[in-house]
Amino acid sequence: MRALLVVNPKATTTSERSRDVLVRALRSEADLTVEYTRRRSHAVTLARQAAELGVDVVVSLGGDGTVNEVANGLMQALPATLQRGDGPPADRLPALAVVPGGSTNVFARAVGLPKDWVESTGVILEGMRLGRFRTVGLGKADDRYFTFCAGFGLDAAVIRRVERARRRGRVSTPALYMRSVVNEYFLGTDRRHPAISLERPGEPAIESLANAIIQNTTPWTFLGDRPISPNPDASFDLGLDVLALRQLHVPSTSRTVTQILARKGGPHGRQVLRLHDVAEFTLVAASPEAFQLDGDYLGERSKVRFTSVPQALRVIC
Repeated sequence: MRALLVVNPKATTTSERSRDVLVRALRSEADLTVEYTRRRSHAVTLARQAAELGVDVVVSLGGDGTVNEVANGLMQALPATLQRGDGPPADRLPALAVVPGGSTNVFARAVGLPKDWVESTGVILEGMRLGRFRTVGLGKADDRYFTFCAGFGLDAAVIRRVERARRRGRVSTPALYMRSVVNEYFLGTDRRHPAISLERPGEPAIESLANAIIQNTTPWTFLGDRPISPNPDASFDLGLDVLALRQLHVPSTSRTVTQILARKGGPHGRQVLRLHDVAEFTLVAASPEAFQLDGDYLGERSKVRFTSVPQALRVIC
């Protein structure tokens, strides 16, 4: 078995010593090559090249951003793997293994891996020995894939605010996110003029939306050990789920947040729009809105087309 380990050297919860331990462990199960990312999107290139060369497993060591880049690299290799069959992408691409090394690690925890990298490594090694994996679908936003979530509007603007704070030396913590939510909601968002429309093939457009959260699985994120999911029925085995708010008034927004935190069914009410298991839709904004995928802020967009990609990857777990 040939494997590539893609290491983000800035991963927040691992050290050089722990990485050495991981490398030795993986080499006990596979012919392993190790590559370190040097810049943003470098993991995309490394994973694509590995898939084109026929590597059996690509292992990601880092946070959700690294996982996202590796997944995109694997999916970009699809044209080069046509000779390996015409089945779903998962049948033609290397398996993906994820060692959690970030601060939140939503994808790794969503596929059932322990949040501790040592325990996760043990699960992955056993999975490699036994050939144990699960097949997951991905979401796609225009030409970029995402593994667990996307956001258009307020939640993406919060991530933008958090990333700016981190560049100033702040540590990513639940408290930083909560402060960023409050500051963005009251100081950075136009709450009076919802300007997003959701369009689906063959359906009337749904207009005057203030924010949209898209999930490919549940949870959407974690606050410490607490899973948070605006769309609790989202699944890797189905299409995309959407939660959109028609207004961001304080009473209705507070009620929706309380419903999400209560984890008793999904949020509901006149200001809430929920869509389940959607194959394709497009979000259009009257003016550019903040946009994020898998917790990475990607700038502002006026239009994004979302599609569900079933049976995209095999994940060792």
